[in-house]
Amino acid sequence: MKILKGILLASLLALCAMSIKAESVKVGAEQIGEYIPMLKDKRVAILSNHTGMVGNKHTLDVMLENGVNVTTIFSPEHGFRGKADAGEHVSSSVDAQTGIPIASLYDGKSTMPSKKTMAKFDVLVVDIQDVGLRYYTYYITMMKLMEAAAKYGKEFMVLDRPNPNGMYVDGPILDMKYKSGVGYAPIPVVHGMTMGELALMANGEGWLKDGLKIPSQKLHVIKCKNYTHQTRYRLPIAPSPNLRDMLAIYLYPTTCYFEATPVSLGRGTDKPFLCYGHPNMKGYDYKFTPRSVDGAKNPPQLDRECYGVDLSNITEDEAIAMGVNLEYVIDAYKNLNLDDHFFRSFFELLIGDGEIRKMIKSGKTASEIKATWTDDVASFKQQRRPYLLYEE
Repeated sequence: MKILKGILLASLLALCAMSIKAESVKVGAEQIGEYIPMLKDKRVAILSNHTGMVGNKHTLDVMLENGVNVTTIFSPEHGFRGKADAGEHVSSSVDAQTGIPIASLYDGKSTMPSKKTMAKFDVLVVDIQDVGLRYYTYYITMMKLMEAAAKYGKEFMVLDRPNPNGMYVDGPILDMKYKSGVGYAPIPVVHGMTMGELALMANGEGWLKDGLKIPSQKLHVIKCKNYTHQTRYRLPIAPSPNLRDMLAIYLYPTTCYFEATPVSLGRGTDKPFLCYGHPNMKGYDYKFTPRSVDGAKNPPQLDRECYGVDLSNITEDEAIAMGVNLEYVIDAYKNLNLDDHFFRSFFELLIGDGEIRKMIKSGKTASEIKATWTDDVASFKQQRRPYLLYEE
């Protein structure tokens, strides 16, 4: 009993320390004295969205107040104000608050800025909150802008932010034959790195297309303070319309694969990524009906009553411990008994491996499938080590 009490006390103290440390984290954008002098007398472009905040001010406004000449805004998926649906085309426009032109990278035309746009600035600054998943597209937008910066000889700066899923690494490494708009680099599903670390690794490992590389003196990362990869950092702002709280962010490595099936994962409800279901699923009492709402205008199974599983009562610790957990996908696959009509080709793009679908269909368990990528995860953790900026 004394040993158990000691373990519980140690765990409680560790959680308290983690909480205190998380509250004291200072993101890169807060290090104004470090990066503003580096931007003086230069024309600046910024890749950001509604998450690029310093207290109650946007980083863009902080730059302008400090005399930085911002000439261009780049907007990622969901747009500069973060209200567009996943994958929805976002038109280029002008930021109403500042009058600065917004060059959308999600307008359905091109994800590479034009030569004319690139001629308008000298340094490109990235300040955006990622969630640490290979299929979450913000890092892909960053890498494509790195390619443009390398091609046109521009400086590149990342104002780093913590990775809320930075505590671990899990999932298969992307087989590059499945490279797509939801998977751009040979990294695991949960890579455990910040945007700054990923930028350094992408540049150092030669992941930019056509052998492009930004010279080291032109690639800058403004680090977070008081952050380690074990810090439980709670996002102050939802990073996208359907990742509304930390539990959804922690379950995202597990529930996102339903996007490649006919099963709803709760888009169009008050529990996106916190439940799953289908009108034809049997044996479940929990039910929900997806509706057309902001951020989910045409969700799967729109206006149809779905039966399935409510995951919103799982604790955050349990969700983190799951990592990449395919048991829910396997459950829905078995329940619906659709065989070849359950998985869509998008599944391989999300999971990044052509064997996982086969293993599920052959009856492998989630734990058996997870075991197949253990060695790859260990190798990746060694490969990424030179690029880590924060203690593991």
